[in-house]
Amino acid sequence: MSIPDFQTLMLPVLREAATGEKRIGDVVERLADEFKLAPEDRSHLLPSGRQTTFANRVHWAKSYLGKAGLVELTRRAHFQITPRGREILSQPPTRIDIKFLTRFQEFQSFRFAQDGVDERAEAAVQADGATADLTPDEVMRAAGRQLEAALASELLQRVVAGTPAFFESLVVRLLIAMGYGGSVNDLDRALVGKSGDGGVDGVIDQDPLGLDRIYVQAKRYSADNTVGASAIRDFFGSLDRFKATKGLFVTTSSFTSSARETAEMLSKRIVLIDGPQLARLMIRHEVGCRIEERLTIKKLDEEFFDG
Repeated sequence: MSIPDFQTLMLPVLREAATGEKRIGDVVERLADEFKLAPEDRSHLLPSGRQTTFANRVHWAKSYLGKAGLVELTRRAHFQITPRGREILSQPPTRIDIKFLTRFQEFQSFRFAQDGVDERAEAAVQADGATADLTPDEVMRAAGRQLEAALASELLQRVVAGTPAFFESLVVRLLIAMGYGGSVNDLDRALVGKSGDGGVDGVIDQDPLGLDRIYVQAKRYSADNTVGASAIRDFFGSLDRFKATKGLFVTTSSFTSSARETAEMLSKRIVLIDGPQLARLMIRHEVGCRIEERLTIKKLDEEFFDG
């Protein structure tokens, strides 16, 4: 069974609270058992790596119930049902979700009357079936992934539209941004691509002292022009001529399965980076893009209120 969304968890969380004060961590465990979650679903982490996805959704379910006055916090990491919550359970609905909670004025105030909340944007989120079941932080992450995917596509289009020399320079700049080769002042020294270059477009130091080097091959191809096994073998031959032990082959397109198998079988270490991976690295290391706005997700500091 997949991990239930946080709205599906609202009624089960309220039922758990009906028997007295509950520790949220215990509720997470009991509901994981109730929903018969597989081990991989129980342990699936948020991108931050600090909390499991299921625990995060249980916390959000409890939080939304609290905004509607159905549960209340008692002490650190503990909560209990309210008289209103007991009244709801006296004639329990088949499901409690955001639509159900909007019958309570407190929840409407939380949902629509906070500073900076756009009611039209809020309504749009609820109308969108793709995001209606996501927690607010999951909506932000999903939107972030959409923005990043659009940016990655645009980056690749611009790179493919450039010259081969620009692409070779970009690859070396990326490696420098990743911590290889020193600084951008070393760019001219690292770029060697020219007639008679021996099939190598760049040579960059792997460590600050230059004790080991990485030889780079950069191919600016359109998406339908894949890199095959023969190109990998040719690059291997170039590495052999330079007595190099490792190389990096970067393309804006993709590698055939035989190209990847060839790279794995050869005696020298050859790392392959295709277009999508190149775009992700450019975004991560801010090469060809920049931060326009930074959003921060904050959460309650339980220790601040503890004792």
